[in-house]
Amino acid sequence: MLGTIINTCTILVGSAFGALVRSGIGEKYKKVLFDGLGLCCLVLGMNASLPNMAKSEYPVLFVVSLTIGGIVGTKLDLAGKLTDQTRPSLKGRKPSPFKWELEGVFTGCLLYCIGTFSIVGPVLSALSPTHGWAFNEPANTFLYTNATLDLVSSAVLAASYGWIMLLAAPVLFCWQGLFYAIGYFFGNGMPEPMRVELSIVGGVLIVSSGLSILGIKDCKTVNLLPSLLVPVLFYIIKYLLQ
Repeated sequence: MLGTIINTCTILVGSAFGALVRSGIGEKYKKVLFDGLGLCCLVLGMNASLPNMAKSEYPVLFVVSLTIGGIVGTKLDLAGKLTDQTRPSLKGRKPSPFKWELEGVFTGCLLYCIGTFSIVGPVLSALSPTHGWAFNEPANTFLYTNATLDLVSSAVLAASYGWIMLLAAPVLFCWQGLFYAIGYFFGNGMPEPMRVELSIVGGVLIVSSGLSILGIKDCKTVNLLPSLLVPVLFYIIKYLLQ
């Protein structure tokens, strides 16, 4: 659990640093950072999805997940509910930058939470002899590596989006805390096939965020978030029926 706490703190530190220097960065440099961030999202998303495609037990599951998740998210209008553009008080007025800032938070949460380090790390930490509370615990290596990457990513994100990026830190803590609890109470934790499918779907969502950041295509990534639940429900039902 110590690794998760350190990982959360690095996001807070990185975000605070990025937000502080934001006002001193010229617009042309912000655009460069923004474009670089979008490209990084594309690369990281593809890196999460493509290697796991070969490991997938059901190669079409991610297609089904995105289809069902997209329909559910659109039906619930998650993107609309999580922004202030749908409020009656804003009709006829120029939309506030709040939607754009929230997109930054969602992008950050996806980057921090989706990946082997952030999923497997907490599970291994919980299964270690010290349950991850020893600083030199080898099982925490995943989380220390993730913390280093998130320190840089959070600084770049906050330099573009501002102080709102601090909200991604508690999201990461709850996310990793969930997998820590799974490992602690259920021994082996998350089944490998489920982790593979989550990585594929999560990678696609990160790519979707990258496309939006670059201004290529707004895929309304928020509406696709329920897709992450489909592989989990699929494998829970599968294992219950065995």
